[in-house]
Order: sequence, then structure tokens, then C-alpha cells
Amino acid sequence: MNQSFDVAVIGAGPGGYVAAIRCAQLGLNTVCIDEWKNPQGKPSLGGTCLNVGCIPSKALLESSENYERAAHKFSAHGIKVGELSMDVPVMISRKDKIVSNFTGGVAMLFRKNKIASMHGRGTLLSSSKNDSGNNRTWRIEVKNGEEAHTVEAKHIIIATGSTPRQLPFAPVDNARILDNAGALALTEVPERLGVIGGGVVGLEMGSMWRRLGSEVTILEALPTFLTAADAQVAKEARKIFTKETGLIIQTGIKISGVKTGEAITVQYADAEGKAQQREVDKLIVAVGRVPNTAGLGAENVGLKIDDRGYIEVDGGCRTNLPNIHAVGDVVRGPMLAHKASEEGVAVAEAIAGQAGHVNLDTIPWVIYTSPEIAWVGKTEQELKTAGIQYKTGQFPFMANGRARALGETGGFVKVLADANTDRILGVHMIGPYVSEMIAEAVVAMEFAASSEDIARIVHAHPSLSEVLHEAALGVDKRAIHI
Repeated sequence: MNQSFDVAVIGAGPGGYVAAIRCAQLGLNTVCIDEWKNPQGKPSLGGTCLNVGCIPSKALLESSENYERAAHKFSAHGIKVGELSMDVPVMISRKDKIVSNFTGGVAMLFRKNKIASMHGRGTLLSSSKNDSGNNRTWRIEVKNGEEAHTVEAKHIIIATGSTPRQLPFAPVDNARILDNAGALALTEVPERLGVIGGGVVGLEMGSMWRRLGSEVTILEALPTFLTAADAQVAKEARKIFTKETGLIIQTGIKISGVKTGEAITVQYADAEGKAQQREVDKLIVAVGRVPNTAGLGAENVGLKIDDRGYIEVDGGCRTNLPNIHAVGDVVRGPMLAHKASEEGVAVAEAIAGQAGHVNLDTIPWVIYTSPEIAWVGKTEQELKTAGIQYKTGQFPFMANGRARALGETGGFVKVLADANTDRILGVHMIGPYVSEMIAEAVVAMEFAASSEDIARIVHAHPSLSEVLHEAALGVDKRAIHI
């Protein structure tokens, strides 16, 4: 293998493998270094997202939603189902096959684009200048067990992702106390499931196992539910998740300890400060993620990392060192796969002399619960805090023909627009398939559209997208169907 490259990418998750492909497309001789192994101990590209994150979780969520439809919703359509059962190992096997296809697909794309792939941990070693003293060549050690190689590259893209945040009183063993990987690998439905953390992972995994029959309790330390989302959306979500889905959600709690015996006992103080405890059979720890920068060798080369473990970068993802960039979960901004991918593309294009760019203000967020939650831009509470004058338009899915036909009428779409210019400042959705609908709002904001622009665009009828259309009309108090 050629040990000297134009670009070395460390990490093969959505930020790294996309960056490597774009580099190769632009004619740069590229190597991608990654240490992920699947449960069989074999190298597996794609990082957390493809292996134990975005892709497998959506596969299981879809399976659980299909089960719930058969159990509770088909009868309204006149569809009669006999005795219903859930074969969890088959569901997990289907998920594993999807993961295998996608990770294998990344390997195929590397071969297609002539990208060198090296398995092992990448560690920054040192740099050397050429005779003119202008350009550096960076040296990286790639270690796989006892085997180690050294590669050189003119440019480095660090895309090492993140790891689950740990709680000292609830050590993860992925047998009884689980992180996201363990939650995706259960072979039977736990009778009682506890979830520490009411964020994206906690809600998605909690709702999935609840639909399959588990009693699920979500314990959230923050005093409010879904703090990152628009407050009105969060309120609607909590109502649906508790009354319809059946989740037990407690906020403002403080956990004092976790004991394991025949059952797992979580001891905590509730929002009023009263001592409580809850026994569960499995416990998911979903309290966020931390950047995966340990062991990167930052101290060997003087790479700046802040006290939270993030690599310091500027707006172009440039670090403090020449020709070293960092993207994705290891840098500022939301820990989202699509954000990492677009940063990877932007950095690759910048290295090739083009003008790569990512607008962090228009990154869409999605929570794949049922109903789904999606948003882009500012929340109403953020606008109030900033003192920005705004107008609001809102429309419920209940009044939409397609939503009625689907039998999924919960939720709404809300459009926030500047009171003076009408420019869209934020769009917030909770309802069926809003993960797909949010893209229109992102495009609108990227082109600095006004609510009037969306209001004047013809939307197909009947379609869910009409809810966004009516919400935009509502900004000017002229929604038609409400």
C-alpha cells in the first residue's frame, strides 16, 4: 500500500467516509483510517451512525411501529388480524442485515473511488516541513492490535465522532445496563425498562420498546421536557407520549444511585425533592455523547482541544494546525450525522481549492418517535430571549386530508417569521413523516424565503405538505382550512 497520501481521514463515520469520497472525487489521493469492529470482530465502516445509531435504530423503530399498527390501528381500516406475536430475534436479524448491507456499501464506494482503507486506531505522531519550509507532511500511526504502520499525508481530516457519556453510578455492561448499542441488541422485550435521559436516543429507544409491550419509565434531570425543541412542540410531544404511547416521563429528577440485584433499582429524588425508587429489568443510559478525542495524539502535535474534549476549529473547520481539519461530533455544533457529512464535503472542497460551506443555522433536527418531531432555525423561546419581533402561523394535522386518511392526525406545523421582513426564522413540526417535510423548510431558509413565499407555492393535494402551506398562510392570518 502507498504510505504517502494527499489526505488522510481519521474516522469512517458519516463525516469521515463522506469526506474521503469527496476528496477522491476531486482527484486527491486519499486514505481513510478507522478502528470500528462489528460484533463478529471484523472491520465495519460507517461509524456509530451505520453500526449502532441512525440506521439500526430506524430499522427497529419501523418494526415496532408496524407491530403497533397491526395490534391497534388496522381494525379501523377493516383489516382483521388473528393472534399477534413479536419475534424479537427476527426483528434484530433484519436490523443487522440492513446494517451489514450499508457498511458493506461504504466499503464498495471506497473501492469504486480508489480510496485506501486502513483498519486500526489513527494517532497523530509528528510533522515535518519540506525543503522550502512552507508545507508540512503529517505522520500518523495506524495500530491494529500488535500490528502498526505509519502513513504520511499533506492534509488530515479528523472525524472520530463521539462516544456515549457514562454515569459513574450506572456502569454500562450492555447486558442489563445498556448504552445505545445494547438497547439495539436486546433479544427479548423487557417487562420493565428504565431510561436515564429524555433526549433523542432515550425517547426513540423508549418508545420503540414501549410499543412492543415494555413498561417504560424515562427519567430526565432537566426541569423541562425536550429543552432543545420549541416549547409548544415539546408540550404536545409530552402529552402524546404519555397519554397515547404510554411512556412514564419524569423531569427534574436527581439520581442518587443504581443498585443491581434480581432487579435494577434506580434511587432518585423527584422534582419536589421527595425520595423515590423504581425497579426495572433493563436500564438504558442515554445522557448524551462526548467527543471521541482521547488517544488521538493531540499532545504530540499541539492540536488544541478544549476542556470539554472538543477540537477547536474556525468557521471552515480548520484547527490551530496547518492543513489539519476536524468535522462532525468532535467539533462545535450539533452532533448530527448530516451535519458531519456536509462538513466533510466542505472541508474536502476547501482542500481542493474550492469554496466549501456549511450553514449551521439551517441544520435540521429530527426525532424519529411516533409522531415524528422535526425543526430548523430558531425556537419561539430563543426569539423571545433575543428580543426579536416575530409572527406565528400554525396549522394542525387534524385538519389535513392526507393525515386523516393515514389515521395519523396528532401534531401541527408552526412557522416563525420576522415581524418586519417576513423572513422565515424557524419552522417546527410534530406529526407524521415530518422528517421528510422539514427539507422544504430548510430549502426555504437557505434561500432567505419569507412565509409569503411558501404561502404562494402550490402544494399537491392531498398531501401532508399542505400543513406547512397552511401554517405559512397562517402567519398572515389567512389559513384557509381552519
